[in-house]
Amino acid sequence: MTRYGLRARVITLTLAPTLIIGLLLSAFFSFNRYQDLEGQVINTGTSIIEPLAIASESGMKLESRESVRQLISYAHRKNSKLVRSIAVFDERHELFVTSNFHPDFESLTYPKDKPIPHLGSSILLDNTLILRTPIVAEGQFLNSANGQSQSNQAIGYIAIELDLSSLRLQQYQEVFSAFLVLILGLGLSAVFAFRLMHDVTQPITHMKNMVDRIRRGHLDVRIEGKMHGELDSLKNGINAMAVSLSEYHVEMQHSIDQATSDLRETLEQLEIQNVELDIAKKRAQEAARVKSEFLANMSHELRTPLNGVIGFTRQMLKTQLSNSQTDYLQTIERSANNLLNIINDILDFSKLEAGKLALENIPFEFQSSLEEVVNLQATSAHEKGLELTLKIDPKVPAGLVGDPLRIQQVLTNLVGNSIKFTERGNIDISVEMRSQTADSIELQFMVRDTGIGISERQQAQLFQAFSQADASISRRYGGTGLGLVITQKLVSQMDGEISLTSRLHQGSTFWFTLRLSATDMPMTDVVDTQTLQDKQLLLIEPNMQAASITQQVLTQEGLVVTYRSAMPEETTPYDYVLLNLAANQEYELETVKSWAKHAREISQNVIIGTPSTELALGDQLMNQLDVHCMTKPLSRKKLLQTLVSNQTPILNAPIVEVTTEEKLPLTVLAVDDNPANLKLITALLQERVETVVSCTNGQKAIDKATLTKFDIIFMDIQMPHMDGVTACQRIKELANNADTPVIAVTAHAMSGERDRLLEAGMDDYLTKPIEEHVLQQVLLHWNPNAGEIQIEKIDPEHPVMTAEVIQDSHIEPETKEHKDIIIDWQAAMKQAANKEDLAKDMLQMLVDFIPEVYDTTEKAIEDSSYPVDDLLYFIHKMHGSSSYSGVPRLKSICATLEKALRSGESIEDVEPELFELQDELDKVQAAAVHYLPPQHSDSLDAGS
Repeated sequence: MTRYGLRARVITLTLAPTLIIGLLLSAFFSFNRYQDLEGQVINTGTSIIEPLAIASESGMKLESRESVRQLISYAHRKNSKLVRSIAVFDERHELFVTSNFHPDFESLTYPKDKPIPHLGSSILLDNTLILRTPIVAEGQFLNSANGQSQSNQAIGYIAIELDLSSLRLQQYQEVFSAFLVLILGLGLSAVFAFRLMHDVTQPITHMKNMVDRIRRGHLDVRIEGKMHGELDSLKNGINAMAVSLSEYHVEMQHSIDQATSDLRETLEQLEIQNVELDIAKKRAQEAARVKSEFLANMSHELRTPLNGVIGFTRQMLKTQLSNSQTDYLQTIERSANNLLNIINDILDFSKLEAGKLALENIPFEFQSSLEEVVNLQATSAHEKGLELTLKIDPKVPAGLVGDPLRIQQVLTNLVGNSIKFTERGNIDISVEMRSQTADSIELQFMVRDTGIGISERQQAQLFQAFSQADASISRRYGGTGLGLVITQKLVSQMDGEISLTSRLHQGSTFWFTLRLSATDMPMTDVVDTQTLQDKQLLLIEPNMQAASITQQVLTQEGLVVTYRSAMPEETTPYDYVLLNLAANQEYELETVKSWAKHAREISQNVIIGTPSTELALGDQLMNQLDVHCMTKPLSRKKLLQTLVSNQTPILNAPIVEVTTEEKLPLTVLAVDDNPANLKLITALLQERVETVVSCTNGQKAIDKATLTKFDIIFMDIQMPHMDGVTACQRIKELANNADTPVIAVTAHAMSGERDRLLEAGMDDYLTKPIEEHVLQQVLLHWNPNAGEIQIEKIDPEHPVMTAEVIQDSHIEPETKEHKDIIIDWQAAMKQAANKEDLAKDMLQMLVDFIPEVYDTTEKAIEDSSYPVDDLLYFIHKMHGSSSYSGVPRLKSICATLEKALRSGESIEDVEPELFELQDELDKVQAAAVHYLPPQHSDSLDAGS
């Protein structure tokens, strides 16, 4: 909006009224004068024409043109300034007489087709005015023919043409005079306006400038000069304000000086406090470090005797005991396990607080990892009659890259809490894919329960250490209150977020999000489900949520699923019947057998899903009936494998069927510094080749290769004195073994390791533990005597054994599902080619090596300056030994330690893992008693 100054407003408000009033008056008087002048002309013309019309009557009657001409000529001469022409017309509109010649008499006549009007008329044409008036014969006469009297009749008419030029000039003069009066009025108003501006606006402008100077800080200026009225009062007020501001400025400056002095003193005090706070912070950090070390040390010190308590309690439970003794020992075992879980939570919490908990970033099979958690928690849930379900979005890739162990730990904590605080209903686990980019996907995990719920006030305390939502809850259900804290910190460390929604007595939903990377690496065995397409399956499941998930899995594989909540009476045949028993009910054997028999009547393939608390019921059903029993919750892969066939899953890589009774005519060299590894690979090779030569280091391998021509050499990578890569390069330089294929054998199944070894000169790559069929294919592939007909050659760039290796924490597929077991004897047998004596020897060699490793780790913990290379040598050696002895947890800990030490971490950084290693060594030593012969057990006891 435009803003006008005081000067412009004064001029506008002064001149505008004058201009408006002047314009109105000038226009009014000019218009009236204009009309008056025209009226005067018409009146003048009328005063001329009407007497002429009366005077011309007699001449017209007598048709005396001369008398009429004299009359109108006299009138024309007398009014010559105004009259241009006077003409007289008869009743036939013919010119009777005229005062002078007119160029167009037609313009003076009435229309000839109309009678002469009885009244006069006027016509204004530009500067000409034409007046007409009739000549009427006075008196009346009687019509002799019909005896009627007629009114006055027009016997002609007179037309006068008047000149208006003088009239127009006079009108213009009048308008000009009005304009001059308007200009004069505006001039007078302008004079008064400028006088007003001089007397009012100029002092105001002066005062404005003075106020502006005062605003800029010139408080000593004053307004001078004499002013009138309110302006003088305004001047005095501004001068008084300037005086007040000056006094206030002086006072404020004094206050600022005082405040500045006080601030300097405060800053000095703050500096002193900052120094004190810095010292206190360092003390607190040191106290936190000491606390973490104390927690780690105490957890180790507590876990060691607890392991003995748990181990010997289990041993005593195997002996002849009374019922009360058995109950006491079971109570001791449960209490010890609970205490062990608390200590594990404290250790994890101390690692997270100290920032020493390192996360892995490895490929793993997503669904299997989550099914492990569900299977481990199933027993606790089923004991309380709770149904446990797992639903995974079909869009989630099978293989992901992340830390599966920590994801399982987070999910285990949440599911365990839900089971703890739920008395009846369901525990539902679901995973949905929220978003996907080119290199990662975002997953949302949700754990819903129908438990006691949490109020809004209690929710604020959930993620605080050593506290629970309510003290009464803590007393009733137990626990340290660390589970959710550890869960929150783990999720946060994995760049995710965690929260919950809950209402009191209406259950809770805990959810967390993670961003993981997808991988195309084969993570699981492929189950060919082509044979299941369009097969009819009857699903019987009392729980609606579990039924919905199972039906979705089966429908995705192409089966046609018919759902019933209970065993139907119908006899419609089906290809499969899947009968699931509810976890919240107890079943009699005869009842389930009757259902199973009815199911056998409508299908030859009957699968019964039993709760994990009803394992004995499942065994009885399989022994007495031709049915297959599975433990709930049903694993997707196992369910599909059971539907396809009741055999082991199909492997990704093709396995060549070769008869092992006939040995290959090969001479093979096996090199490994670990006696257990060397014994195993030698035993496996002796079954397949004619001659096997073994040695324990790289230099001895070179010496033997100098003297003997070998067909194939299996070379360990990590060896003292000379590593396998150097030994391979030296052997390749020998004339007799320059073309001998050297196969790298290593426990490092990490990304890029294979390419590095192939570039260093190795011909192929084999990971520990060695699978029999993989070893067989390597021998067939690199057999120099094999032809194209005998076996199809395998591309060295993509060897078959890489399809069998799962790069997931160095845990094999068989042991991955049982990594929480101390000794997995089934895996140990498989790794020993199903030879029990060899498996026991491998385990015995591992146990014999434990004291040496234990002493080394003890020295490293006590002395932080202990050589890292020496510690790494023993860890690597233990890692290799554990790969063949069925000890998944020990192998996983060794792999973690080896990876950390090779990445440059110090002994102090891995101290908590060393304590874990010692604990696991104690557990393996205690558990090995059950698998070794008595003489071995005696030696173990003596060693302990």
